[in-house]
Amino acid sequence: MLYNLLRPARQPVGAHALLAAIARHYSPLPVMSPPPSSRRRAAIAFILVTALLDVMSMGIIIPVLPQLIETLSGSSAAAGMWNGLFVALWAGMQFICSPVIGSLSDRFGRRPVILVSVAGLALDFVLMALAPNLWWLALGRILAGVTSSSFTSTFAYMADITPPEERARGYGLIGAAFSGGFVAGPLLGGLLGEVSLRAPFWAAAGLSALAFIYGLFVLPESLSPDKRMAFSWKRANPFGALKLLRSHPELSSLAVVNFLLYFAHHLFSAVFVLYAGDRYGWGAWQVGTLLALVGLMDMGVQGLLVGRVVKQLGDRRTMVIGLSFGAVGIAAMGLAPTGWLFVAAMLPNALWGLAMPTIQSLMTRRVSESEQGQLQGANNSVGSIAGIMSPLFFGTVYSLSVGARPVLPFIGSAFLIAAGVLALGALIGWRAGRAEDAPSLDKAARGH
Repeated sequence: MLYNLLRPARQPVGAHALLAAIARHYSPLPVMSPPPSSRRRAAIAFILVTALLDVMSMGIIIPVLPQLIETLSGSSAAAGMWNGLFVALWAGMQFICSPVIGSLSDRFGRRPVILVSVAGLALDFVLMALAPNLWWLALGRILAGVTSSSFTSTFAYMADITPPEERARGYGLIGAAFSGGFVAGPLLGGLLGEVSLRAPFWAAAGLSALAFIYGLFVLPESLSPDKRMAFSWKRANPFGALKLLRSHPELSSLAVVNFLLYFAHHLFSAVFVLYAGDRYGWGAWQVGTLLALVGLMDMGVQGLLVGRVVKQLGDRRTMVIGLSFGAVGIAAMGLAPTGWLFVAAMLPNALWGLAMPTIQSLMTRRVSESEQGQLQGANNSVGSIAGIMSPLFFGTVYSLSVGARPVLPFIGSAFLIAAGVLALGALIGWRAGRAEDAPSLDKAARGH
């Protein structure tokens, strides 16, 4: 089968040849650019289901991965070191590979890139399920960082099939699918983890395989051949991809806002569990329930609210409102003296979900259709940089604010700093999005 796919190509078998062959062989479905409204709705449904299954497959291993690391390492102290290393490996591979994946999707189309990535993720989970030691598990996290970079193609796909004025709603739906996956995945992983620490990895492999089969038979291509761009390592390397973000003054400012949003968001992965236990005495059950509630609220905001608010206020105002409510909510969390007030602060903080889809929408308007994959790759690299820096920063701040004689006198200092980061993002975003009503490159390209 693989020989038949690659036989027409005379170049050596590699990533380019494999993607080109898959693009030739698995293209029986019509290209969806630009699709009628009914076909566009179907295409959106297809990509959302694929994204949901993909995220569920990653979320399902969250409850058991640290325990498996501890089992293989032999001690909780060593597990902490290895877990930090695995997070850094995953984020580092995201930084390196996201622009490559995005540029490949600009060259060969979104569909073959998504299919290859999802299939690779399924094989990666099998590898981790069978991993006999930490080094094999580390290899699995590296491969997971590479294959999960396909999210860049998912966002580019949405840009292909939606007009600029509807992209915020489209990205909100993707965000809702992601949130749904991260709610259902850990819950299922926790249940399976009671059976075996390896069981969630096998289930994750099955979900990724299901996503591949679903995409193979249902997902149409979104990028027509006449709008594709030749692949270039100059643009595909992470530093070359970041140059795209400097190609337009407002694009640069929006990239800064995007970085600040990611930076503040990683506060929760860095210190939330420790903070909840130290200040409110919450255990794993309370924390897990609260995270599921956060995911459900995020689904509601991004899936139901974004489109309606954007229709009334526009992308820029909606983005600023989301960042502002996020700042207020995080500050309230840091100041909350009781657990119930912390939970109440989650309500304004949930409106933070208005920001990400609208930032994405504003950025897509400032590049051409053939650069959407490169843009999403650059955005993912920005998020990866924040994912490396932010946990180290907020972890250090938190360590300085607890203990018998803390350097920082207030235990919620990390939350207050994160609120300031989001407030700065809202200010920059207000200035950066002012020209959102000007003709976009996307519209200009369609006019030609």
